[in-house]
Amino acid sequence: MTGHVYVSRRLPAAPMTALESLGVPIVVHPDPDWPPSRGELLDAVRGASALVTLLTERVDTELLKATGNALQIVANCAVGYDNIDVNAASSRGVVVTNTPGVLDEATADCAFGLILATARRLVEADRFMRTGKEWIWAPQSFVGIDVSAGATLGIVGLGRIGMAVARRAHAFNMRILATGSRADNREAAAFGVQAVEIGTLLRESDIVSLHCPLTPDTRHLIGASELDVMKASSILVNTARGPIVDEEALVEALEGRIIAGAALDVYEQEPRPHPRLVKLENVVLLPHIASAGEATRNAMCQLAVDNVRAVLNGERPPTPVAG
Repeated sequence: MTGHVYVSRRLPAAPMTALESLGVPIVVHPDPDWPPSRGELLDAVRGASALVTLLTERVDTELLKATGNALQIVANCAVGYDNIDVNAASSRGVVVTNTPGVLDEATADCAFGLILATARRLVEADRFMRTGKEWIWAPQSFVGIDVSAGATLGIVGLGRIGMAVARRAHAFNMRILATGSRADNREAAAFGVQAVEIGTLLRESDIVSLHCPLTPDTRHLIGASELDVMKASSILVNTARGPIVDEEALVEALEGRIIAGAALDVYEQEPRPHPRLVKLENVVLLPHIASAGEATRNAMCQLAVDNVRAVLNGERPPTPVAG
């Protein structure tokens, strides 16, 4: 089939209906929960004029060539687009788009939820209660970090999501350190954000929350040497991209109590967390659900559809990355 729109996973009902209203053939991967295999993907995109992809699909030169010459747009249903070779797409005249902005608040909610859950050891305590062991209140039972008593939050990468986290931290009376080009702007200053170098942030923070994109420069940004300078009482939160953290080094740091805990929504070898992570009590693990609010997921998918509609109509898409 030529000129079709290929969708790598079925979208929610409203965006799916909007996509079907474009009046072009739509091909949807039949499994709503599991991505297409590489072979399935290469076959399905042949002759496609548009691709609606998720972060699970690697869009590289091989896949772009497989589409033939009809492809006009790759609409990635995610803010990050490290799964796409943007330069290869641009060289073929293919527009790449993402879905920024619409998931900032939901992701910040999840990140701050992980901060609270890990700092106050809520998941660890929940697991204990489910064992059925006898217990009685004790002064040192499941003591954690007093988040709202002046704890320091370090935000690595103060973009839109990082700023949303900073607003929440400000409401909890936290001291906020941050890296990134926006860390010293007026909005950040209004919420008490102090711009610092990453070394200072790691040394002084009680909680380090990662919000930078995955690039060659940020791959393994947090490794053994970075974990070594963090406080022994500190925790690391990652709702950005898994490979920003050297997971082997993180496991070693957690097992050796170099840091006190971690909370992860993303993984270096996603969807598989490091096998030793799942055995640790001082870790909270989520299956990449930071944006999983119903309204947010609908908005993400609708924005991807809006990008497809615009490009197929010869218009500039709302959120282009390149092309």
